[in-house]
Amino acid sequence: MPGAATTSQISHAIGATTPPLLEITIGAALRRAAAEWGDACALVSCAEGLRLSWRELDAQVDRLAAGLLAQGLVPGDRVAIWAPTSAAWTLLQFATARAGLVFVTFNTAYRRSELAHVLALSGARMLVSAAGFKTIDYAAELAAVEAPALQFRVMLDAPPPPGWLAFEALFAPAGTVFEGPDGQPEDPVNIQFTSGTTGRPKGVTLSHRNILNNGDAVGRNAGIGAGDRVCIPVPLFHCFGMVMGNLACLTHGAAMVYPASAFSAEATLRAIADDSCTYCYGVPTMFIAMLDVLDHTACDLSSLRGGIMAGSNCPVEVMRRVQDRMNMREVTIAYGMTETSPVSTQTLPDDPFEARIASVGRVLPHIEIKIVDQAGEIVPRGVQGELCTRGYSVMAGYWNDPEATRRAIDVDGFMHSGDLATMDAEGYVAITGRSKDMIIRGGENISPREIEEHLYTHPAVQDVAVIGVPDEKFGEIVVAWIIVAAGETPSEADILAHCRGVIAHYKVPARVRFVSELPMTPSGKVQKFIMRRIETGGDT
Repeated sequence: MPGAATTSQISHAIGATTPPLLEITIGAALRRAAAEWGDACALVSCAEGLRLSWRELDAQVDRLAAGLLAQGLVPGDRVAIWAPTSAAWTLLQFATARAGLVFVTFNTAYRRSELAHVLALSGARMLVSAAGFKTIDYAAELAAVEAPALQFRVMLDAPPPPGWLAFEALFAPAGTVFEGPDGQPEDPVNIQFTSGTTGRPKGVTLSHRNILNNGDAVGRNAGIGAGDRVCIPVPLFHCFGMVMGNLACLTHGAAMVYPASAFSAEATLRAIADDSCTYCYGVPTMFIAMLDVLDHTACDLSSLRGGIMAGSNCPVEVMRRVQDRMNMREVTIAYGMTETSPVSTQTLPDDPFEARIASVGRVLPHIEIKIVDQAGEIVPRGVQGELCTRGYSVMAGYWNDPEATRRAIDVDGFMHSGDLATMDAEGYVAITGRSKDMIIRGGENISPREIEEHLYTHPAVQDVAVIGVPDEKFGEIVVAWIIVAAGETPSEADILAHCRGVIAHYKVPARVRFVSELPMTPSGKVQKFIMRRIETGGDT
């Protein structure tokens, strides 16, 4: 990466110091976009048949920001959203930022157990919700939980249930120009929930400075510029969608194109063709699904030239087919975590093909990375260790959890990823494993501990251990090993029924193995690496 400082002997790299960081808020960045690109396309929501220019988007955000404060919300209050992709989702993202509110993003697959936790932890005063998603009735789920801090329930879909506001009612009259407090770049603007290995999701607190600059850097590295059209089929409630997607477009004048409310390979390909998209985002499973459609359906993808693949490791053959079959010669790979806004390293469009399949790129500007051993010492190049990140991108901390923050960010300001990595002589980083037990299924981070705790509530479960095992479609799937309590005879169906409708669908085990014992160390720690070896046929 031009301007990046590296040391040839040790696994340590510092990103370039140019261009300078943006020291503005997201609201100010939108104002700048409206002034610079006015009538150019800013947002396309294919399923809604809606298109907005930058000037129109800015005006709508003004009305919504003013309306939010008119309800009695004050800067610093949390406004949560629980909904699939739509234009309203993005309006709320920008309007909360402009009004000085903290935008709290919920996974669309949450059920009442997760919902109760994230509402309580965030202390959200307002929840903006869709009627539901797939088979989940959101209003019914919300009615089943206690949320004493929640004062405003807002429905995106018509008609709103009794006691709920209609989303349209939040907007101030047409022509309203928001003149409220702009806030500071360091102010919290977003809380995203992430799964670790120690239990329930933690709220990652991100500032304007964190995510606006990360979106700007990722977009620049990908080659995105004014007039480009970025197809965003990934969920907006993760950093991939709302930061690498929306904020990269905001800072570079590219259009945000949403193919559908949730991922559909057919809808994504149709949006690329119909709107002449130049870039497409996705996790490997999404690209695999699109390639499958292309095997039996003709689709004009000649407008495409690049995109970003992230979320989990990309198989070599998938990368080759994406470049050849989808015309995405400039596709890049990005790596990071929610706690680092999210991207720390990224390949470049002109990197050698080998670097784009064997690594996750080099360090981004204004970011410092190192790979350390168990004693915290930087390892030599080519030696495996834990990847750590320092710089503007590191979160302010976990919301209302200073102890977890202290465990994650060391005294020198480095965020410890828990991922094992190596760095080569040119500074390219390769992710080689995880020092934690986190499962990554289709780009979703899953805490084994959270699933284990839920399974323990089944009366037939005496002991349980949950692991992730490799899967061609999802990258990893969830597998549970269960020791059955005396006198009980549960079936796999019983265990799965205990999970479905209570925890998010992607956390429900794909397989259940009933065992008489779990592999243990002499000190009583479960040896999950042995479980994985058995599940993958490496041992019997």
